[in-house]
Amino acid sequence: MSQPVTMPALSDTMSNGRLVKWIKKLGDSVHKGDVIAEVETDKAVMEVEAFQDGYLSGPLVEEGIEAPVGQIIGYISTNPTGIGAAAKPAAPSAPRGADGGHPSDKPAIAASPVSAVLAASMAASRSPSARRHVASAAPARANAAPSSTAPEPAVPQTHPSNPAVFAAIEAGPPYRLERVSSLREAVARNMIASAAAPIFRVTAQFSLDPLLRAAQERQQSLTLLLARACALAIVAHPLFNAAHTPEGLARRERVDIGIAVDDGRGLITPVLRDVANKPITELSRDWSSLRDKVKKRRLTPTEYSGATFYLSNLGTSAVVYAFDSIVPIGAAAILSVATSRPEGTLCTLACDHRVVFGADAARFLETLAQQLKDPIKLLAWQARQ
Repeated sequence: MSQPVTMPALSDTMSNGRLVKWIKKLGDSVHKGDVIAEVETDKAVMEVEAFQDGYLSGPLVEEGIEAPVGQIIGYISTNPTGIGAAAKPAAPSAPRGADGGHPSDKPAIAASPVSAVLAASMAASRSPSARRHVASAAPARANAAPSSTAPEPAVPQTHPSNPAVFAAIEAGPPYRLERVSSLREAVARNMIASAAAPIFRVTAQFSLDPLLRAAQERQQSLTLLLARACALAIVAHPLFNAAHTPEGLARRERVDIGIAVDDGRGLITPVLRDVANKPITELSRDWSSLRDKVKKRRLTPTEYSGATFYLSNLGTSAVVYAFDSIVPIGAAAILSVATSRPEGTLCTLACDHRVVFGADAARFLETLAQQLKDPIKLLAWQARQ
């Protein structure tokens, strides 16, 4: 008897996962709790554990294949025999329906037209004869009459998902479609949703020299000290720790700061918890651990979700004079820090106008300026009991 292993939902925002690697091989014995595979979610690589004792059986989804949450990626069999036929990887099966029917009882889920073009275009781009796009990848028209003779010629592929974008692309030079990572897809979805909020921006110029010296002397991360300064400013202006909801303002009781990090593959925001109350030494350990997990792509959803305020520091780039950021969902503001210059550093505070107003932003930045001028006090600050 075999039980299906399905693509797990490893975060609230996960809709698809990519099978990165099978840790166990076909026919291997497994025990409940054993790690059998690694799956790339929208933000990290997560481990998939066996849910029972048995033997890894197939068909197994091929490594590198992306499948929707709930689709079958393999099986665990209680019988060690009869699993050899699974050596050939199979496409993911359709998930079990709401009526409890088995996937085989329902028609297979057809690939979308854009997915068909994507697969064919990527294959064609590896060939010297690659063209602008591959018309033969288009599915037959749904209303086409069946023919007992020659098959109907393929029609040019359309792009119903966003015809204006593809019309503009078609007018330009030859191109090929390249699948983006789950992380980039997640960032795109979140930014589109965030852009719907009414955002305004206020820019201030600070001297970060005292903070830079303190960071060097104490061997601390400048970004960590900036996060600490923001947290203490939020304590003085708690509206910046709130979030707009249709039912009212969600006022949080702890300052958790999401810090934008580019890991070379995309943007992710590990979250430092309780930044206003923890000693700086403990925050330093937390931040070091988070950065290490970012490098290894081992952040869990609880480590990159739920920030109440955000910080983006591009000061490591010598040419970034100023920039601003989109306020992520669930926060009221994000601070964008540019390159430190002799005349000062430009910092832009982007705010959700449903939560805070321009005068609130000005007062927040004034308080932040005072925090940045006195880094020793910043480092020694203890939570008020």
